Amino acid sequence: MKATRNKVIYECSACASQVPKWVGQCPGCQAWNTLSEQRVEKSAGHRYESLAPMSQVVSMSAVDAMDMDRFSSGSVEFDRVLGGGLVQGAVVLIGGDPGIGKSTLLLQTAAHVSQIQARVLYVSGEESLPQIALRAQRLGLGDAQIDLLAEISLEKIIQAISDSKPLFVVIDSIQTLFTDALSAAPGSVSQVRECAAQLTRCAKQGGSTLVLIGHVTKEGTLAGPRVLEHIVDAVLYFEGDSQSSFRLVRSFKNRFGSVNELGVFAMTERGLRAVSNPSALFLSQHAKPVPGSSVLVTQEGSRPLLVEIQALLDASAGLQPRRLAVGLDAQRLALLLAVLHRHAGIACHDQDVFLNAVGGVRISEPAADLASLFAIVSSLKNKAIEKGLAVFGEVGLAGEIRPCPRGQDRIREAAKLGYQRLIVPKANMPKTAIEGLAIAGVDRLDQALDALWAS
Repeated sequence: MKATRNKVIYECSACASQVPKWVGQCPGCQAWNTLSEQRVEKSAGHRYESLAPMSQVVSMSAVDAMDMDRFSSGSVEFDRVLGGGLVQGAVVLIGGDPGIGKSTLLLQTAAHVSQIQARVLYVSGEESLPQIALRAQRLGLGDAQIDLLAEISLEKIIQAISDSKPLFVVIDSIQTLFTDALSAAPGSVSQVRECAAQLTRCAKQGGSTLVLIGHVTKEGTLAGPRVLEHIVDAVLYFEGDSQSSFRLVRSFKNRFGSVNELGVFAMTERGLRAVSNPSALFLSQHAKPVPGSSVLVTQEGSRPLLVEIQALLDASAGLQPRRLAVGLDAQRLALLLAVLHRHAGIACHDQDVFLNAVGGVRISEPAADLASLFAIVSSLKNKAIEKGLAVFGEVGLAGEIRPCPRGQDRIREAAKLGYQRLIVPKANMPKTAIEGLAIAGVDRLDQALDALWAS
């Protein structure tokens, strides 16, 4: 057997690329001065060699496709984001800004799972056990049968999971852990990647559902290597302003459900509570219609939502007018203003344009185009859109109104919430009339503007 020896490599802190010698610029991501020295141990046999049994090639038709075993997290909204509940043996990565409610949500989930006569392990690398117990008492969970472990050594955590065989495990957080196999500091790219890989392997072999809490960067993305998102089964993000009482949890990856599902919560003194009617959060309660406001019927995963889009136009004092969008794509705003000028003859080149999605929600789908333009025109003309009107539709560069996916679900949601008029793409028109709902189908931008001001 060959003797082990130490090897020096240089690893990028931005993309985790490795090179044998130091250079100023990373060859992987082109970032400057991001390479740091790492000492790794090299042995004749790989440390995962005993954990990788030989696999056999089988035909897909011979594989028994069966549903995954799920159990509830105790929250309807959290179950929705997860695709119907927690899957036994799955690994979930959840990130968000500090203080937004990640630990609170998972402590509530752990308390609920412990009520089904299942063992639950909460591993904390950031808080002491008295701090966790104090939070549990504040949330009214002081009597929950949760096993607590304050530890950052990966080997000791894996040993505790192997000994107790819990159904549900929370790691708070993955950036605090370290393994003795690497000499790098906790939180480094190599440590985060190695700890996540070994914890995932432990969860898959033991059948434990594992939830990893991850830190985020100032840009709002998960800290550490992107390979971490490829290892896990689901990636969830907390959204919203930490100063507000409302929290949004969005799914960006889910091997056991649909992506872009949105869960809405309210932060109370007793923890996070599911919001049964999230559309009410994203609609301002005006006493009467005001200029610059339109109602969009958007689709978040399998759920249609009604969101108020607000616009404010003001005479620009500078040479270059400002274009600012909050919760919407700022680059698409400039595109929509050009289409509005070219195909509707409405110019905004001397106006500062501010666009906002109410409630802190982020809308990325192009179905918000028509609602954004309606709000802009309403603010420019200082003329309010009638109450009870909702809209959705994508606007093309040629001025056409393109259809949107799941249009019938959007229409039914607007009708359920009491809206009397809808302006939709002609291709999304329902085949049968809906009682109490007047629907106008349009295929050009000028037609849509005519329908907007039609009485």
